[in-house]
This record gives sequence, structure tokens and C-alpha cells, in this order.
Amino acid sequence: MTDQDSLALLFEQHRPRLRRIAERMLGSASESDDAVQDVWLRASAAGVDDVQNIGGWLTTITSRACLNILRARAARGEIPLDDDGGDPVVEPEPRTPDPLTQAQREDAISAALTAVHERLSPAERVAFVLHDSFDVPFEQIAELLERSPEAVRQLASRARRRMRSADVAGTRPARERRPVVDAFFAAARAGDFDRLVALLSPEVELRIDQGLSATSLVRGSASVASRALMFAIPDAVLEPVLIDGLPGVVVLVGGRAVSVMAFDVDGDRIAAIDAFAGPARVAELTLPTR
Repeated sequence: MTDQDSLALLFEQHRPRLRRIAERMLGSASESDDAVQDVWLRASAAGVDDVQNIGGWLTTITSRACLNILRARAARGEIPLDDDGGDPVVEPEPRTPDPLTQAQREDAISAALTAVHERLSPAERVAFVLHDSFDVPFEQIAELLERSPEAVRQLASRARRRMRSADVAGTRPARERRPVVDAFFAAARAGDFDRLVALLSPEVELRIDQGLSATSLVRGSASVASRALMFAIPDAVLEPVLIDGLPGVVVLVGGRAVSVMAFDVDGDRIAAIDAFAGPARVAELTLPTR
């Protein structure tokens, strides 16, 4: 058996996964087949003599091929080209009730997810799909995108918020999840640790983005509740907003925005919190005019 035959056998073993990666990124079966065929041509031309991890190597080639296709779409105006690192879209929360009926909402879930996925920038889509769907480490994605691992983490985080907002928007509008957010802040101000823990999912994640790659992650209901008590500001004014479609708040102290927080609410508990903290980081965001 020749080296080329051995490579062909290895490639066929990995082809189903490579095609899934391409289809998730591109959303097109025909383009996915073309991308995977291009990967085979590139792989067969390069050879695998110096390759330590064939699966990771083929994943990188596939991702790069998809990234080129996505950037070509962006150049044609088919998808956004904004790869700036993942600042959220902050907008006023509508005061009027959602006009959609429950049946319409259920019918809209799939379409909403697809539409949001199509609006992700090339880098957001690559970071989100590779990390969240295929467990590719941020460090590996960072090499592909030529960014820092922290910048890639932020890209994936923004994509995740957008996808979550589309998912929940089909079944439960933000205004119906707002009471859980309000209860969270009420418990924090009252110093009620047990109530905070009850409002948080046991696996809750708090991601704190302070800019300049200074991002921290807090996991678990007890740890997040302790953090909320530690940084509760009794005289803060909370301005309700939507952040990438999720219920959130702008935290104002003395009329100045000091943090912005988005809440992923699942049922009657908070599953994740994205916080943008500090005047410098908040100043980088576009906030609604008060």
C-alpha cells in the first residue's frame, strides 16, 4: 500500500467529522462537500510525513477552507465581516408585549436559529462551531484565526449569546424572563445568599470581561452567589436592556454606567451571566441613549 493509499484511508475515516464541521460552519450541503473535497486535495498534496495528529491537522485545514468561503461571502455582502472581538449589541427592552402567539413562536425557533447563525461574522462562526460543537481548544482556534486565545474566547462568547437569544426567543420572550433577573438583584442587595443560590443553575457560569484580555470565569452557584454579594452596590440604578436578545441591565452609579450584564435564563434559574465590567470596558460599548 502506498503512502497516498494510506492517507486516503485515514481521510475517509475522518471524512464524516470533517463534513459535519463544514456543514455547521457553512450551512450548505453542497458547499460542505466542495470544502471537504478541497481539503482532500490540499492534504494529499502536502502529505502527512511530519503530522503528529492527523485529526487535528485535517480539522485545521477544513476550518481554514470554510473560513475562506465565509470571508468570500462577506466580501460579497452575504454575511457580516465584523470580526472585531465580540462586543454585544445593547438595545432598549421593548415595553409592549410580544405579539406572537405560542404556536408562532414554536414555528419560529428553527428559523431564528438559522438566521442568527447566518449573521455571525466568519471568525465568530468558526470560533463558536469549533469550540462549542467539536471541543476544539481556544488555543488551536487562535492559531487558525491569528488571534489571541482570549480574543477567540470572546468571539465564541458573543456567538453563543446570539444563538441562545434566538433559541429562547422562539418560546419565551425576554420580558417573561425578566422577573428572574430582578429577583437576582433583589437577593444580592438584601444579602440573601440562599436565595441567590436558588436562582442560579448549579452549573451556572459568570464570565467577566474587563477588556484588554482581562476576562475571568466563575463557575457554580455558590461561587457566583458569593461574587454577587461581594460586588452588590446598594445605591446602583439598574436600567433594563436587551443584550444580543437576552435580558440584561446597565448598572449605573451616580449616573455613570459601570457595568453591563446579560442573563441567560433557563426556566426559573439563571444558566449563565456575561458581565462587561469597569468604566473603560463599558465605554467601548454602544449603549442606548437615556
